[in-house]
Amino acid sequence: MLQSLPLDPKTIFLLYFWGNLFVCILIFSYSFSYASTENRKKLNTFGFGKVLLTIGWICIFLRGIVPDFISINFGNTIILSGCWYETIAIISMNKAKFNRRYQIQTVLTVIAIVVFNMAALLGGSMNTRIIIMSLCIFAIYLLPTIGYFREKATNFFRVFYLLCYVSFEILIFIRAVYTYVSPQQHFFRQSTFDSLYSIGLFLLTLVGTVGFLLLVKEKQDLKIQKLLKDKNLFFSIIAHDLKGPLGSSLALSEILSQEIDTYSREEIKEITEMLHDSNKNIYKLLENLLNWSRMQTGMIEYNPKMIDLNSLIEENIKLSKSTALNKNIDLRFESTEVVSTMLDKDMIDTVLRNLLTNAVKFTEQQGEIVVSLHKTNKKAEVSIRDNGIGIPLNIQEKLFKINEKVIQKGTENEIGNGLGLLLCHEFIKKHHGEIWAESKLGKGSTFKFILPLEK
Repeated sequence: MLQSLPLDPKTIFLLYFWGNLFVCILIFSYSFSYASTENRKKLNTFGFGKVLLTIGWICIFLRGIVPDFISINFGNTIILSGCWYETIAIISMNKAKFNRRYQIQTVLTVIAIVVFNMAALLGGSMNTRIIIMSLCIFAIYLLPTIGYFREKATNFFRVFYLLCYVSFEILIFIRAVYTYVSPQQHFFRQSTFDSLYSIGLFLLTLVGTVGFLLLVKEKQDLKIQKLLKDKNLFFSIIAHDLKGPLGSSLALSEILSQEIDTYSREEIKEITEMLHDSNKNIYKLLENLLNWSRMQTGMIEYNPKMIDLNSLIEENIKLSKSTALNKNIDLRFESTEVVSTMLDKDMIDTVLRNLLTNAVKFTEQQGEIVVSLHKTNKKAEVSIRDNGIGIPLNIQEKLFKINEKVIQKGTENEIGNGLGLLLCHEFIKKHHGEIWAESKLGKGSTFKFILPLEK
């Protein structure tokens, strides 16, 4: 049986070629038919890696037909580049410290390409090149594999996927050791070990790809479940909060329609002002609902442009001036530097408008609101500070969470439900920034958000 096991080079090539071709079709079919926009990028990166591995393998197989530089140097460089793409897709499934891991993978891949090409150009033997190539691939896949070991979330898909890549790493390392112990003169050799190695590598590649697709599907399903849960919570909040102002509008309009002749001009004016405030609250709730739903479904396009942040803040302060003057609040902007950065004007307008409205709402008569802007660590930090009533600690912890209901009335019983802050959080997150609140009860609040400064 063992004598019939060794495979000739043509069989090995066909095994890898058709296997990788099938894997590429599987990945791109899944990407275009099922995956979300976010996951499609990861799948396409993974698939492009498999395409490069297939091209590199063809270059190696054509050795003797094409120049050695193409079959050896170019072919193996393509393979290592394919490994880089695949591992980048793998680490992108874990959000923690992605940028750092991305940089490490890039450096490792560049070092691997340089070391192998130097060995080839300096006339290294076939055996030396195979050992170096095996160790380079082992090094490139090592950190992503360790990264999955350190993940706290463990389930069937992750364990299945992890076992595939652990087995892959072990197989690559065994091949390097075996090649060192039993040197070979030709890339293809008919031996039991090489046949088992080729079959094992092909199966692990195929099963590992299926594992990656299962991970993507699991992640996407979890996101869909979260969106559905958040949607239900959001609509329950909206339904509850609409009931109050709608009831008030209905009652006030009924009074006007049935008893308008019994009221004086001043009383009618007072009722219509109350009706206007009630309708304004309804409009704001519906506007927040629309924006949130559009944000969650990806219907709001993110269109960043180079914007003067100082001018944007000043525009929004002018819009809030009249409301602040009604409470004799001193609303001013302080900044010693001009800051321009890439941002979506409509989104940041919404953020500033909501934060300024809240500041006015929770500040007493004769109060003070100061908006400041400055640069820090290549980021723009905007701060909106008031000397109002402050926020209780138990409410501070819930401000930016969809699953927590926040209700706090303003200094003149203005209604607030926290929905605007949820939008602020979503829009700032879209800009890869951060937003948070600092407050002491009875001493005022400060809302801050930071945006990355991009050229």
